[in-house]
Amino acid sequence: MRLYYTDHFDLPLPDGHRFPISKYHLLRQRIVESDHHRDDALIVPQAATDEQLLHCHTPDYVQRVQSGTLTKQEIRRIGFPWSEKMVERSRRSTGATISAARAALEEGVSANLAGGTHHAFASEGEGYCVFNDAAVAIRTLQSEGQIQRAAIIDLDVHQGNGTASILKDVPSVFTCSVHGVKNFP
Repeated sequence: MRLYYTDHFDLPLPDGHRFPISKYHLLRQRIVESDHHRDDALIVPQAATDEQLLHCHTPDYVQRVQSGTLTKQEIRRIGFPWSEKMVERSRRSTGATISAARAALEEGVSANLAGGTHHAFASEGEGYCVFNDAAVAIRTLQSEGQIQRAAIIDLDVHQGNGTASILKDVPSVFTCSVHGVKNFP
């Protein structure tokens, strides 16, 4: 099984930041130390391109993320301080999901060790999510003719509100979010 990981997933955050960013590195470490690890299984993903991101995100939003011209309120909603490393992390995480989806089509299963950015909307991010990796991956594969239909089954304590919003008018993609009643958002 191909697994997608890069050290770019580890974003330097201020001391005391509430997001557990080390979980990505720790997951990679756990996999490497397991008895089932193969050296060729961990693959460094490419960053998602503008063309791929634009399947789900507005040109203005992608440009403002890239150039660092998000408002203070937008940065607060995302939850990560803006930096070039934050942009790279977000593009790589989305690129990893695109690559994992392609690999799953070939091999039946694959994973991105830092996916799940289901709070990102078409024109804004929130809840530590900048770009919506699952929506971008599906719409990219559809645009390439790799798939016609898809389903996103989101099993997280939080609702996949960005995913639902982005894909609400796309009948070829079914979304189902199973989440806690009293939680973000």
